[in-house]
Amino acid sequence: MEGVSGVASSLPKCAKLLDSEPVALQSEGDFVIGGLFPLHYVAPKPQHSYQRKPQIMPCSGFDHRAFRWMMTMAFAVEEINSNSSLLPGVKLGYWIIDSCDHVHTSLRALFSLVSHSKAVTQSETLPSCLADSPVSAVIGLASSSPTRAVAHTLGPLHLPLVSYFATCTCLTDKQMYPSFLRTVPSDLFQVRGLVQLVTFLGWFWVGTIETTDDYSHYGIQEFSNQFRQRGGCLAFHLTIPKSPTAAEIQEMADRLQRSTAQVVVVFASEGQLLNLLLELAQRNVTGIQWIASESWVAARLLTSPTFHPVLEGTLGFSFPGVRIPGLKEFLLNIRPSPRPGMEFVNMFWEELFGCRLEFEGTICTGSEDLRYTDSSYTDVSQVRISYNVYKAVYAIAHALHTLLNCDSAGQNKGMCEKHKPVTSRQLLHHLKKVNFTNQFEEKIYFDSNGEPVPLYDIINWQKDSQGQIRFVKVGSYDGSAPLKQQLQMEKNTIVWTKGQSQVPVSQCTAPCPPGSRQARRPGEPHCCFDCLPCAEGEISNQTGSTECTKCPEYHWSDKDKVKCVAGIEEFLSFYDTMGIILVTLTLLGVVLTTIITTVFHCFRYTPIVKANNSEISFLLLLSLKLCFLCSLVFIGQPSVWTCRLRQAAFGISFVLCLSCLLVKTIVVLLAFRANVPGSRALKLFGPSQQRFLILCTTAPQVCLCAGWLLGAPPFPFRNPNYQASTGKIVVECKEPWPPGFYLVLSYIGLLAFFCLLLAFLGRKLPDTFNEAKLITFSMLIFWAVWISFIPAYVSSPGKFTVAVEVFAILASSFGLLLCIFVPKCYIILLRPERNIKKGMTGKYLR
Repeated sequence: MEGVSGVASSLPKCAKLLDSEPVALQSEGDFVIGGLFPLHYVAPKPQHSYQRKPQIMPCSGFDHRAFRWMMTMAFAVEEINSNSSLLPGVKLGYWIIDSCDHVHTSLRALFSLVSHSKAVTQSETLPSCLADSPVSAVIGLASSSPTRAVAHTLGPLHLPLVSYFATCTCLTDKQMYPSFLRTVPSDLFQVRGLVQLVTFLGWFWVGTIETTDDYSHYGIQEFSNQFRQRGGCLAFHLTIPKSPTAAEIQEMADRLQRSTAQVVVVFASEGQLLNLLLELAQRNVTGIQWIASESWVAARLLTSPTFHPVLEGTLGFSFPGVRIPGLKEFLLNIRPSPRPGMEFVNMFWEELFGCRLEFEGTICTGSEDLRYTDSSYTDVSQVRISYNVYKAVYAIAHALHTLLNCDSAGQNKGMCEKHKPVTSRQLLHHLKKVNFTNQFEEKIYFDSNGEPVPLYDIINWQKDSQGQIRFVKVGSYDGSAPLKQQLQMEKNTIVWTKGQSQVPVSQCTAPCPPGSRQARRPGEPHCCFDCLPCAEGEISNQTGSTECTKCPEYHWSDKDKVKCVAGIEEFLSFYDTMGIILVTLTLLGVVLTTIITTVFHCFRYTPIVKANNSEISFLLLLSLKLCFLCSLVFIGQPSVWTCRLRQAAFGISFVLCLSCLLVKTIVVLLAFRANVPGSRALKLFGPSQQRFLILCTTAPQVCLCAGWLLGAPPFPFRNPNYQASTGKIVVECKEPWPPGFYLVLSYIGLLAFFCLLLAFLGRKLPDTFNEAKLITFSMLIFWAVWISFIPAYVSSPGKFTVAVEVFAILASSFGLLLCIFVPKCYIILLRPERNIKKGMTGKYLR
């Protein structure tokens, strides 16, 4: 980017530049408006040698569209001069010079423009040369970099500069450019609109292309910043050099072909894009959705058939277009002429018709008809930049109208004070305050930054029936409207790249489907990610979710992880197969215990029942029945009372059972000790002592259970953690004080240990009927069951924990019942001959 102040200082003296007067389109008047237009878009290399008569190389690359802009200014001036209500009695003139769309040539043109009628000396410096400028204001320029240089030069002189096409946001700075205004909105609004457009269409993976000038650089920079803030990612960023080599163009084309981005945003002019687009056309690169800035979205230069496969479907922002009455006739009526001031018209004529004008021996006749040409110059159906030029001329005219008191009453009512001294500062002041509505019902005014109302049309490149590209309006953007109402689009009328009717897709990675989340790849933009399924108990019900949402308590994700469903409550039910089996075994145990009790009751006077205190046998049978029945409390949905009752009933029932076995074991041992002469042990351990021992051994367990239930009672708890993969909620009894259960179990183990120890000591008693041996077998089964129970209980999930405990209760109860009472029933019912007193003392021989 050329330094503005450096370029200005490189023009030290007026006289050195006046020696070579540039070509100009001019018309004299009371007030002259200057104009700078890029009639040519290729400027010669700047010369740094300021001699008396420097050789000025001509510019090249004639721009028909810029020539239309230039002629529109002339048309607007003539229209105002013929208008009796605007500036009555005042004739406007113009002095228009070619800027060649370059900083150096623009400054050279500016100096010639503001000093063309002033006699100067070599000693005058630039500020003094410009101080008494013959032009009242300047309209220009098209590009931002030359405009910055010119605006910086004119700023200290307060000479108004009104641009029709320079959109760089940098020009909003009123400290640097105090006299700059424009009839075209700042790129700030265009960028906002482009970001809204791209994101509205679902494109968050795009590439960008810029050039090295201010307009392009600031535009792409601002677009990139705002696009990233909206969640977008840049797939690539290309910069087209001022004079790109063939290798550079090929490298950029390679980059475009390799990229996965199908959408490319371009801030550049058509001339700067030409070489790259030619390369893409030669390679037949199609399928790219081009998003154009206003500088090339309506460029006829790029609508030739060569570019149709590449650029069809291009979408971009353009300034509102109008049809200016009388403009086409004005443009069609121009004719070449040898008289001074017609050089630009002659250049255009030779360029358009491909001939050479020689007014002596004419090769071009000069009577060729412009109506039969196909040029951007004659296409005035919807003029846009020309309209901005038109508004700029009228804004200056309205400012002069106010400054010259054209509407004031007095002797010269209805006439302007055209001889009134007017300074550039005064005109600038009134220009900033203009406020009028033109013939197109558009309100023209400038805000505090010298900006107009930000209005844009959204243009789509579509082929017509003749195969020609037409610029079709498919929407609009109003930067002054509320945010949600700024962008208006008719998507069904848009033709996309390659003539498609569906919106193209541009993404680094396809959005993750519902049931998964996006996981960013390290070192890559956030638009590039992997899709990971949601964890158990989490869902994502939208495409492209970045996070999975945890389901509410007691809810679970379905198999697709897209919705939360209520967890299925699971517990050991009476209707489960396992529950039915355990209930059946429980009832079997109760029935068997009842049968044995009945048998014992019927034969209660026989020796085998009376032996070892029949009262304890019946109490043992009752405790075993309670052991069987307590397992029913573990089955079914847990409630407050079942949770409190189950462990207490289990602990007390088994302690009562083991207390009875302990007493029976002691009695057996003492009974055989009674055969020893002088032994009184059995008499000392009579029925009363036996009952007392049972009471004493059972009481600690009762107290422990009572304290446990009063201090930290178990309660029903819905636990979703056991079976997370199946989405089931296990309803269980939660133990707020786990040591309570282990103390109950430990006391049962203590009594069982003493029973096993005493029974083991009596294993060598006489073999006729050794009850101590039966108790030993029952205790071994008891210990085997409960030793296996502990690891199984700890490791079993959910309802299986309860099933393991119920199984242990039933197994140990059956072990005690079968080992102790079935042999006695066998003797009572099948071997009654052994049911005698001698059989109990070991004196009966088989």
